[in-house]
Amino acid sequence: MSLRLAFMGTPAFAAASLAEIAAAGHDIARVYTQPPRPAGRGQALRKSPVHELAELLGLPVETPHSFRDPAVIADFQALGLDCACVVAYGQILPKPVLDAPRLGCLNLHASLLPRWRGAAPIQRAIMAGDAVTGVQIMQMEEGLDTGPVLLSETVGIGPEDTAGALHDRLMAAGAQLWPRALSALERGVIEAAPQGEAGVTYAKKITPAEARIDWSRPAAELVNHVRGLCPHPGAWFELPGGKAPVRVRVLAARTEDGDGAPGEVLDDALLVACGRGALRLLKLQRAGKAAMDAGAFLRGTPVAPGTVLA
Repeated sequence: MSLRLAFMGTPAFAAASLAEIAAAGHDIARVYTQPPRPAGRGQALRKSPVHELAELLGLPVETPHSFRDPAVIADFQALGLDCACVVAYGQILPKPVLDAPRLGCLNLHASLLPRWRGAAPIQRAIMAGDAVTGVQIMQMEEGLDTGPVLLSETVGIGPEDTAGALHDRLMAAGAQLWPRALSALERGVIEAAPQGEAGVTYAKKITPAEARIDWSRPAAELVNHVRGLCPHPGAWFELPGGKAPVRVRVLAARTEDGDGAPGEVLDDALLVACGRGALRLLKLQRAGKAAMDAGAFLRGTPVAPGTVLA
């Protein structure tokens, strides 16, 4: 037995799930993903990781600009689906789409709901200093990540984990949930547990302004800020000098003892005073340059003690 499915997703995080669902032998009637986007220096159109994998697997792909288009909805309804599997698709699905498959639409979310509903749960968990997170498959509703949970896997967050490292572990754990969830759904032996509203938090999209380092915060918070934004979009500060300040991304740091005005460089190896304690900058990247360790950075861009970073 197999289910007739649609898969809806876009980034590499979703492609891992598509691979596992396809390997489980289900009938994937259609793959939906975001349209190709300009990328790279030449701004050539690039297909999403899900698009590329679907073509490799010989699956039919659609890239609608909006799932609110009546023609797109009608085409989806005509597929006669048992279920739709959604992973980081990037579009809001209206109620007629959610209701079209016989068993509804399921979504893989990278947190332990109801904590970190929304767009950036991996980054937010690290930035908040959480020690644990996870992946869950839930039944989709019209609300933002509010549906009942069908299956969960808990994943610990280590003290040195970056968003990139945690992303990869959650991607693998989440992909492996799909065959179990779909098998149980097919046999009618899976139970959905309501989330409740206790402990709800929202993982808002990270803005460039929010990624800027606020040196008045404690160093212990800022090291989580750096970890949670690595590798993208990257925590950043401005280095004074020349005609204009230079934006610098911080990709690794650690807390140390130190005392000074917030943002003040305390030694010749990039120890920076914070609101409480200090932050040793270990890996940095100037705009348009490769990432490098602090020693290499300082050889090309000297930063004297007493400099105040903004």
